[in-house]
Amino acid sequence: MTTVIVLGAQWGDEGKGKITDYLAEQADMVVRCQGGSNAGHTVVSQGATYKLHLIPSGILYPDVECIIGNGVVVDIGLLLDELDELKGQGLNTSNLKISNRAHLIMPYHKALDQLQEEQKGKAKIGTTGRGIGPAYVDKVNRSGIRIADLLDWAVFQEKLKIQLAEKNHLFASYGKETFEEAAILKEYESYVERVKPFVADTAPIINDRIDAGKKVLFEGAQGTLLDIDHGTYPFVTSSHPTSGGACTGSGVGPTKINRIVGIAKAYATRVGSGPFPSELLDEMGEKIRQKGGEFGVTTGRPRRCGWFDALVARYSVMVNGLTDLAITKLDILDELPEIKICRAYSYQGKELTEMPADLNQLAQCEPIYETMPGWQQDTTGARTFADLPQAAQNYIKRLEELSKAPVSIVAVGPDRKQTILRNSIY
Repeated sequence: MTTVIVLGAQWGDEGKGKITDYLAEQADMVVRCQGGSNAGHTVVSQGATYKLHLIPSGILYPDVECIIGNGVVVDIGLLLDELDELKGQGLNTSNLKISNRAHLIMPYHKALDQLQEEQKGKAKIGTTGRGIGPAYVDKVNRSGIRIADLLDWAVFQEKLKIQLAEKNHLFASYGKETFEEAAILKEYESYVERVKPFVADTAPIINDRIDAGKKVLFEGAQGTLLDIDHGTYPFVTSSHPTSGGACTGSGVGPTKINRIVGIAKAYATRVGSGPFPSELLDEMGEKIRQKGGEFGVTTGRPRRCGWFDALVARYSVMVNGLTDLAITKLDILDELPEIKICRAYSYQGKELTEMPADLNQLAQCEPIYETMPGWQQDTTGARTFADLPQAAQNYIKRLEELSKAPVSIVAVGPDRKQTILRNSIY
């Protein structure tokens, strides 16, 4: 039995799609555990680029089973569009299963998402507007609509009627357009037969594969610092992109997990609002953004860029129980004469080596940097750790020391083959 969780160790956008794709080649099953269409994974293979939002990265391998777990909130229309797009690129999608326990993102969830951001004004969270948060609110409020409900049309109609009465009352009170029940019913009725072949009770399937000794890879979305409990609240997502979330979002107990791999860029990025101590608001930040292509896969929004933050990395190692780190986009730093690492924070004259939970304190923290010499050589052709320039090797080793976890994978480009494996994951 080999089970591996792959998750983001920063604020998301760390390159999880690439690393999951790389590890999926040896896997029998890939499971998506949480989040929704706010996630965006870009995978480059053999010159082709695949942009995935809901479907697990393992879909690129025809013999790998792919699961959308119960912890995911699903926009059925977008899911079917994504399936059509992948089919158009020549991929087999028949190996996909979707949990009947997963909750649906409804049209009114997206409208609510946008309305809530509008009402918050300057205090807005910076959501993608995809309806993720409101869908999770209904789930926790025990009023959500699940995929199992969609397949029982009478149940779906009754739940929709109840939800629209509540939601339309809210929209009307703000002078916003309300939703027509008949229009939604017509739209979702067209989805039923198309989605039905993919729906299953997925937890028993996943556990059966684990018990049979198969290699199962769990794919997270977003990142640890966006976790609803452990992230920079309230500037977080509405689910648990941590290792615990992978278990609850798939129906697999924690005793069945062997390895937990945290993905981190060789620098740091963040999308949306919230404190970011090592952020670069200068020419260097823009240089990293442009060279790294730091624009959201889902929204196209420019990402905020900064130096690697070791406090964030250590925190992720702790709350996830990381056994390994994967450092991505090392090549983006190839041209720099020197590279900084945030090793601590300064807060009101005191040095902090752990992240404060208080957001006001975190917002006032100033980074304390150590500077390392750059390598100013092309690393994109490196295939072993020894192929990297010595300064690049030293940088990776220092990240290990500060993060307190071994760097087992180093990515030096977007393509599947541009990956250095230092320690076997399976």
